[in-house]
Amino acid sequence: MGTNNISSLQAVLGHLWRSVVRNRRCSANQEVHYRVVVGMRQRIQPPLPDEYLGNAILIGKVIATVDNLLEHGLGWVAWQINKKIASQKAEEVKKFIEDWVKAPNIPTLTGIASNALMTGSSPRFNVYGNDFGWGRPIAVRSGVGNKFDGKLTVFPGVEEGSMDFEACLSPEILEGMADDAEFMEALAS
Repeated sequence: MGTNNISSLQAVLGHLWRSVVRNRRCSANQEVHYRVVVGMRQRIQPPLPDEYLGNAILIGKVIATVDNLLEHGLGWVAWQINKKIASQKAEEVKKFIEDWVKAPNIPTLTGIASNALMTGSSPRFNVYGNDFGWGRPIAVRSGVGNKFDGKLTVFPGVEEGSMDFEACLSPEILEGMADDAEFMEALAS
């Protein structure tokens, strides 16, 4: 793709998106969306201090048609995700805030989730580093809130350099993915 900046996370997200779309059996010219939550904490100037408690995010939306998504291959899909994340800069935050003040809008999960996948959380949030007096966690789950068909949650894995994924997908999609040769071949390697 002419870049070496595509992360392993972006490649995994692209791989999941392609398989889910393949197994949703959408029409070739149908538009599909991938929404990725982009942390803005270090992207705004000046960066937010470490003591800042709230979230500072923008939701980047990658748009493709089903045929483009499936014909171009994994590298192209991961590159689209990469470009969207890279485009989220301080100016985007400022524009979002200015536009929101002019026309306040609280998005609903239905509006966000329509015909889309969405990734939340971060492989940088050290969920296994928390010890509340019972010892190190052996598993972490995000709970039932904010779930919909197409919600992916990613955390750093318990093993150094690994990732944990929760995928909230319909049983039909999960069954299709289990029979998806391209998807399963990547899991086996």
